[in-house]
Amino acid sequence: YKAEMKVLLRRGRQDPMIAPTPSQAELVREGVTEEEMNSEAELLQDDEILSMVVRDPRLQLRKRSWLHPWATEDERTARAVRKLERRLKVETLKKTDLIEVSYKSSDPAESCEILRALAGAYLGRHTQLHRPGGQSTFFEQQVEESRQALRNAEDRLIAFTRGQNVIEATAQRDAVLHNLSDAEADAGQSEVSMAATSERIRTLESKLGGLPERTVTTVRQADNAELMGKMKSRLLDLELSRAELAAKYEPTYRSVRDLDQEIGDTKTIITHELDSPLRDQTTDQDVNHEWAQAELLKAQVDLDTLKAHVGAEDALRKHYQATARAFGEQAIEQDRRVDDLKEAEQRYLLYVNKREEARIGDELDQGGILDVTIAEQPTLPALPQLSALAFAAIALFAGSVVGVGAAFINDRVNPSFRTPDEVHAYLGSPVLASLPRRNG
Repeated sequence: YKAEMKVLLRRGRQDPMIAPTPSQAELVREGVTEEEMNSEAELLQDDEILSMVVRDPRLQLRKRSWLHPWATEDERTARAVRKLERRLKVETLKKTDLIEVSYKSSDPAESCEILRALAGAYLGRHTQLHRPGGQSTFFEQQVEESRQALRNAEDRLIAFTRGQNVIEATAQRDAVLHNLSDAEADAGQSEVSMAATSERIRTLESKLGGLPERTVTTVRQADNAELMGKMKSRLLDLELSRAELAAKYEPTYRSVRDLDQEIGDTKTIITHELDSPLRDQTTDQDVNHEWAQAELLKAQVDLDTLKAHVGAEDALRKHYQATARAFGEQAIEQDRRVDDLKEAEQRYLLYVNKREEARIGDELDQGGILDVTIAEQPTLPALPQLSALAFAAIALFAGSVVGVGAAFINDRVNPSFRTPDEVHAYLGSPVLASLPRRNG
């Protein structure tokens, strides 16, 4: 009796890959490859699966045999597996996703039960191979460990920000660097202003040497009226006195000559006074000198201010540099801790995702959503493979073939001579006499 069942391979879903990237079990519609068909066919004939079948207490396949009465349990199991393997036939059906499994035995119920036991063992083994157990437990443990690692990373980052008194070290460093850039630009501008102011001071000092401090603003000229009046009155008196003396004396008279001398001197004085009138000059501060002096003083004050400003800027730039350096080091450490936090978070999310995938896979497996299914369950065969008439015809034909063959073989292997011709042919000598075979 021959019992049959068919196994259907289909790709209902793919198992989630254990990889460092989130994935999701998806329903797909890909075809089953020939390699997969052959692999499943070989799995159906696996010794471990066949051992599970023969160990089924309902089948009684390991009963003791009179040929091997002292065989051990393992030996009986091995012989039962060998016998089951000889009678089991597994073949893939071309151009289909079906595997046909058949088993022949003299007991129809035994054939059907063996295939049913084989189907159960095969599905269990298939699930075990494609979805190893313990994934949910493993991922659950990893989720707990990664959650604790995430909390530790968060605590370290919080402790660092509080201990270093920073909020966002990178942003603070960039802000300080921006201020440092502005300070350096301002310092450069101050240096230029200092150079320009120093040159202005030198120019003003050189110009001040050629400018007078005061300048004449008003000039007034006038005669000395009092002196001129006295001198003219004296000249008149002298001329009158000479006229009186000239009337009495000769011009060569000494008194007359003396008066002429005094009259000439008086006229000389009057002429000199007329040629040199009195001058009245008014002076004031020179405008250019005063402006240059004021600008010089202002430039000197500006120069002192710029020097003080440059000194303060230099101290400020050093402060910005030290602060930026400190923030830079803190930014590196903070970025390292942030990276650790992100890595811990990604690991945690990955294991949470993998845990859900493993849980979904287990649920799908329990619900029967597998890559293989029994398309045709084994049924109890009602008829044997051969009818009684066909079996008798085959037995008669086999007996005839065996009889003819035995006679032919006996004739070929019998060493006795049956006729005189055989003796002559074998020995090459004439036969003188022969005794006929006596019948009866």
